[in-house]
Amino acid sequence: MAEKNGKPEFDQPKIELHVHLDGAIRIKTIIEVAKRRGINLPASSEDEMRNLCIMHEPGTLTEFLGKFNHYMHVIAGDREAIKRIAYEFVETKAKEGVIYAEARYSPHLLANKGVDPLPWKQKPGDITPADVVDLVNQGFKEGEKAFKTKVRSILCCMRHMPNWSMEVVELCKKYCKDGVVAIDLAGDESLDCKSYPGHKRAFEEAVRSEVHRTVHAGEVGCADVVREAVEVLKAERIGHGYHTLEDQALYKQLLQQNMHFEMCPVSSRFTGACDPDFTKHPLITFKKDKANYSLNTDDPTIFDSTLNSDYQVVQKYMDFTEEEFKSLNINAAKSCFLPAKEKEELLAQLYKAYGMLNSTGF
Repeated sequence: MAEKNGKPEFDQPKIELHVHLDGAIRIKTIIEVAKRRGINLPASSEDEMRNLCIMHEPGTLTEFLGKFNHYMHVIAGDREAIKRIAYEFVETKAKEGVIYAEARYSPHLLANKGVDPLPWKQKPGDITPADVVDLVNQGFKEGEKAFKTKVRSILCCMRHMPNWSMEVVELCKKYCKDGVVAIDLAGDESLDCKSYPGHKRAFEEAVRSEVHRTVHAGEVGCADVVREAVEVLKAERIGHGYHTLEDQALYKQLLQQNMHFEMCPVSSRFTGACDPDFTKHPLITFKKDKANYSLNTDDPTIFDSTLNSDYQVVQKYMDFTEEEFKSLNINAAKSCFLPAKEKEELLAQLYKAYGMLNSTGF
């Protein structure tokens, strides 16, 4: 691995599969948009705003989610801002050496029309969830053209808002050939799908319509939430999944099925999902067992991180080698939700960059 500022750095092409668009917004952009829209912020300078928005110490998922209240009302409901954050996301990922990313977001949380209840205490406007998807797609397309990094969208259902979920899957179907590759379920894992059948219906429709599926599960929730994601929602990938290890039978079953786990080690420390000691992180077990997983930032704005700094953390505390970094990125490419031809092209790009022979099939 190359060295930067005395630290090892994996400077080869990377894939990122679990990163929230609304958790990856530049603080400078938030301040500039607020000024343009005449919105008062809780901090006056960029440094003060950054200090307010980031997690400084390990905390809880509730504390983490509270950070969004500081700035989401600035971006939501503004066409120019929504397109801008998508474009800038591509630029940021390109600088990190990412050649393909899947960015997820809730269209409803960025809209201000046709959403009940309206989030972030906004005034009603003219931007529907469908408009949000269209604006994000525009930003990603322009970003790809400018920076040569490909980004696709995953649309999130929210566990506490089951009445949004059918619209989310319909948006996935509508935009499946225009930038959207999958559906996700995010939010409070204590809310199970048996109690909120709207999510189950949406994911059943996703299966019928061949919409790819990933689910946040086993982050702060127990292994039963992972089982529900796999057996009830038919998830093809698991977002986080650390607590799968609490049910060894389930863990071994998912290893045999080659289930992909979207690991976010730095995120898991700050949200209280895992022991704050990185040398005790579940990822070490997944690595030892040669599981199918990727490394991801989750919400880099709030964790004040980059994909490169996350790589440095696991290299330092979990003894990742360059070969292991290559392997996990190949697994990420194989597990991404691109159409088959584009997936083959992505894998070929990685194999060439890594100086590896291309293996057939995925």
